[in-house]
Amino acid sequence: MATLIGTFILLLLVVAGMAIGVMFGRKPLKGSCGGLANGSDSSCSVCGGNPAKCDESAR
Repeated sequence: MATLIGTFILLLLVVAGMAIGVMFGRKPLKGSCGGLANGSDSSCSVCGGNPAKCDESAR
């Protein structure tokens, strides 16, 4: 029972930490252009091989 309560409190702390991050306007997490699933021979439909365009489209 103590493990269950400890886990619940830990999850509450994690959610509260994320909420505080949102309230302070931290930059959100963003993915890369294609990520690890994108092979070196294929191009991203968003950036067309130019990673700078991924940053522009995220705004």
